[in-house]
Amino acid sequence: MKNIKAIVFDAYGTLFDVNSAAEKCKEKIGDKWESFANYWRTTQLEYTWLRSLMRRHKDFWQVTEDSLDKSMKAFRINATMKNELLGLYKMLSTYPEVKEVLNKLKEKNYKLAILSNGTPKLLNELVSSNNLNNIFDDIFSIEKVGIYKPDAKVYDIPVKKYKIQKEEIVFLSANTWDVSGGGNYGYSSIWVNRNNGIFDNLDYVPKKEVKNLNQLLDIV
Repeated sequence: MKNIKAIVFDAYGTLFDVNSAAEKCKEKIGDKWESFANYWRTTQLEYTWLRSLMRRHKDFWQVTEDSLDKSMKAFRINATMKNELLGLYKMLSTYPEVKEVLNKLKEKNYKLAILSNGTPKLLNELVSSNNLNNIFDDIFSIEKVGIYKPDAKVYDIPVKKYKIQKEEIVFLSANTWDVSGGGNYGYSSIWVNRNNGIFDNLDYVPKKEVKNLNQLLDIV
C-alpha cells in the first residue's frame, strides 16, 4: 500500500447499509424482512449486470424500483408499502464507524471519493442525509459512462480525473465481485467483509481484508 494517492469507496453495502430500508419496516414486513431485503439487493444487482450485457441501460433508481416490484411480489408484501420502501432507500443509514473513519482519513490528505452504481442525485442525497458533506473530493457515478460495474469504463473514471496510476488508488467494497472488478482493472482493492463471507473465484485476491473501515486506518 505504498504511493497511495486516492481512496475510493463503493457506496451501497460498503458505506451505506442496503438492508436498513427494509429493517425500518420490519414490524410491517415481519420476520421475513431480512430475507426480503437480501432478495431485493440480489435482484437489483442482477438487473445491473443483465442490462449492461444487453446494452439496455436504465439508471440505478429505475433498476431499484424494478427490482423492488419483483421482490414485493415474491414475498407477497402489500403494494401500498412500495413508496415507503423507496423513500427509505433514499436515506439509507451508514455503518456505525463510517463517519469517524472518513473524518480521520480526511486529515491525512488523501483524495477521498465514492465510485458507485448510484445516480448522482441518489448519492448526493445519501451523503447529505448522513451528514457527510465536505468529506469527499468527488462522488463518481456510473452514469458518466452509461454502464454498470464491473465494466472497466467505470473504474477508469477516477484514474482519468486524478491523472494517477491505477495502483495508486485504494478501492474498498463489501461486494466481492466489485473488489475483483476493481482489482482486475488494476486498483489496490480491499474487501470489507462485514459478514464473514467467502470470496468469489474471479481471478483476483484482495490486497487486504477488513471487517470494518476502522481497520483501514492501520493500513493506509
